[in-house]
Amino acid sequence: MKILVTGAAGFVGMHVSLKLLARGDEVYGIDNLNSYYDPALKEARLQVLSAEPKFQFEKMDIADAASLLLLFAKEKFDAVINLAAQAGVRYSLENPKAYVASNLHGFVNILEACRQYPVQHLVYASSSSVYGANKKVPFSESDPVDHPVSLYAATKKSNELMAHTYSHLFNIPTTGLRFFTVYGPWGRPDMAYWSFTKKILAGEKIPVFNHGALKRDFTFIDDIVEGVVRVLDQPATPDEQFDVMHPTAASSFAPYRVFNIGNHQPVALMTFIETLENAIGKKAEKEYLPMQPGDVEATYADTDRLQRLCGFAPSTSLADGLAKFADWYKNYNFS
Repeated sequence: MKILVTGAAGFVGMHVSLKLLARGDEVYGIDNLNSYYDPALKEARLQVLSAEPKFQFEKMDIADAASLLLLFAKEKFDAVINLAAQAGVRYSLENPKAYVASNLHGFVNILEACRQYPVQHLVYASSSSVYGANKKVPFSESDPVDHPVSLYAATKKSNELMAHTYSHLFNIPTTGLRFFTVYGPWGRPDMAYWSFTKKILAGEKIPVFNHGALKRDFTFIDDIVEGVVRVLDQPATPDEQFDVMHPTAASSFAPYRVFNIGNHQPVALMTFIETLENAIGKKAEKEYLPMQPGDVEATYADTDRLQRLCGFAPSTSLADGLAKFADWYKNYNFS
């Protein structure tokens, strides 16, 4: 297939693109290469991708509607994987308009392009953050997600709502994937596993929020990618069992659905730190701090629906995943 991957220079975008290329698909990547974190890392990812003969790249912002429509008109994509977004919970407290531009305006532009130049399937990144203040665990796709605790989470929930509208009105098959704390080689420097590694190796204290009383469903990048590609190959269809009198948030009478992609094994923050210490061979100095605004105490994915559709659920252990990340980090040239 000929597939558009937005955010191709990002962490997940790079790995998804490599997976698609390895199986013979043609990948057209776009990315705005913004400075949310060091663009040199994004350029390095693109260097890896550019070695592949079936990869094309164009610097483009999905918030630029005119350029996006011209690209769709020219390239005639079979499918779209939208991974372009302004990420980060804490950053959204200080820079809300960046989230409106990319996650709202940009996503509408993607939907409009898919309406005017129909594709077989639109797969897009949502987030575990949509579960917000929910206390029931594990988080299920059928749970209500009406109480976000950050603007980032609110924009991701908005993406799901907008996708449903376009699936209903224009029969666009859409699948939203709620990622749970993705980590691994070529990751994002703003994520805890990366910043902790950097500080531990430098002998600096790491911030331990909520005094360590946090749990996260850490999901290794290879598992995320496997889930994305398997879902891509099975376009959304209307749910024949959908009950309009007792609706579920997970599917629809329209060709729309959402799935969790998580390791379905939440890990306590202190266990995570200990596992990371073992992976890099050095103990951490810790600074215990209160809970941060917009944060949640625990994430925990129910992946039964994903397993029923794809015969797959993430399973990489945290020890194995962090060992692979630490090995990559120690060998990466940061100069």
